[in-house]
Amino acid sequence: MLPSLRLKKNEERRLKQGHLWIFSNEIDNQVSPLKGFSAGQTVVIEAANGKPIGMGYVNPNTLICARLLSRNPKTRLNAQFLQRRIQAAQSLRELSFNEPYYRLVFGESDGLPGLVIDRFGDVFAVQITTAGMEAVKDTIVEVLESLYQPQAVVLRNDSKSREVEGLPLYEEVVSGTLPEELVIRENGAQFVIPVEGGQKTGWFYDHRMARQRLQSMVEGKRVLDVFSYLGGWGIQAAMAGAESVTCVDASELAIDGVERNAELNGVSDKMTLIQGNAFDVMNALRLEAEKYDVIIVDPPAFVKRKKDLKQGAEGYRRINELAMRLLNPEGILVSASCSHHMGRDHLLTQVQSAARHIDRSLQLFEQAHQAPDHPVHPAIPETEYLKTFFFRVSQSW
Repeated sequence: MLPSLRLKKNEERRLKQGHLWIFSNEIDNQVSPLKGFSAGQTVVIEAANGKPIGMGYVNPNTLICARLLSRNPKTRLNAQFLQRRIQAAQSLRELSFNEPYYRLVFGESDGLPGLVIDRFGDVFAVQITTAGMEAVKDTIVEVLESLYQPQAVVLRNDSKSREVEGLPLYEEVVSGTLPEELVIRENGAQFVIPVEGGQKTGWFYDHRMARQRLQSMVEGKRVLDVFSYLGGWGIQAAMAGAESVTCVDASELAIDGVERNAELNGVSDKMTLIQGNAFDVMNALRLEAEKYDVIIVDPPAFVKRKKDLKQGAEGYRRINELAMRLLNPEGILVSASCSHHMGRDHLLTQVQSAARHIDRSLQLFEQAHQAPDHPVHPAIPETEYLKTFFFRVSQSW
């Protein structure tokens, strides 16, 4: 029998509407004191009247003190459960992708809160962010080995969010051997990615559909890819017929990656690579009177926490203003944000504010969303985080 975690009166309403999170102030500490549980322990979650709501895991030391895994209280977090959920996640990906390059598991959206798995062919990068999933990490690896016979499984447990859960940060190859060079395919392009030492799990699949959409807009154009990372946007633009592509990133590792990927795809002659702070580089390009027909601004999250919203929003305004100053008349600006706290309407307002500040007119002609391997849980707004705008930027009407 699992121990019970009892909620206060009426605190089950959000769970009944589909959410999976339980906050520490929702617990009846008289009946089930949080301090009596250990981090990662599985529990039966009960309403105030003692009626079981489902099974989940608990961490008494965090604001989100429990996460619901199943609405059947008899379910157990074991290999069979994990295998069912991972196979269900894979079947959803196979509706959209015919090659094994995708985010296989996206946390709450796939009924596995605290777990992200990216699939790079026969290599799997696993990111665990909660004590509940850390407790079964060996079982997760065993299930992946059973289902896929992978060449390698890497634990990319270096996310800062683990610190909130009281978990150590580390990277480890826990199964098999990583190839000397790992190559993935996206939208007809190939990319060498660093599963160890790269950003996040090594690649950002979430912009895949937007990058594909961009390909029809770049033939014969001068393209600037800001915050390029390994060249996901820029190299695909070059392959789609762009006349030239300039990639900007602060990371030397990223710029070296763009150079390698340009060689791999036969577009080195079109590429200009600049390592440096995006704001500084764009100001320098402006002083040099450089102009571009298409500019992609895809920064890391400027708003990681709600309290950073004001400062981060100003960052989005400034970077988009710099981009518009570098655009030729009737140029295309692709502006993205991966900050959940920076909502779609707020981002749109900041870009419009930047446009008016320098007397430009915007036409928003297309919007993109996170790719289908990053499904949205309708009851959990936090699972919808990515927004991408395609603007035509003109002199003021």
